[in-house]
Amino acid sequence: MTSADWPAVESIYAEGIATRQATFETVTPSWAAFDAGRLPDHRLVAVEEGRVVGWAALSSTSGRECYAGVVEHSVYVNADVRGRGVGRALMEALIRGADEAGLWTIQTSVFPENAASVALHERLGFRVVGRRERIAQLDGIWRDTLLLERRA
Repeated sequence: MTSADWPAVESIYAEGIATRQATFETVTPSWAAFDAGRLPDHRLVAVEEGRVVGWAALSSTSGRECYAGVVEHSVYVNADVRGRGVGRALMEALIRGADEAGLWTIQTSVFPENAASVALHERLGFRVVGRRERIAQLDGIWRDTLLLERRA
């Protein structure tokens, strides 16, 4: 993923935000904020027929050295290509890159209602390690998340 991909990435991100099933975010960040919050060597786009149809990225979870190998991931896929393996391909590539870089834990938070995402994560070796009840509000409604992780 490069800055040239940002318009398409932002559009896919906005689509995910609009579902209210993917994130607590309510607006997309600027490219500068997105870029600053993601690891440069671990940002991917999926391209079909010259069009970006999905993206994935890793972020650090802590600035403390002892957690240097613990990252959080995000994966978003354009609605018109969901169910065709794009998300799985992005996640597999992200996992491969994390393993090669010596990262030992990939974690993520998923709304429990997003059953497709939970199932995909479990198929790729993630496990639910807990449920965070009423962790934050989205549109004034308290929501739970499932914390999933994959250990290398």
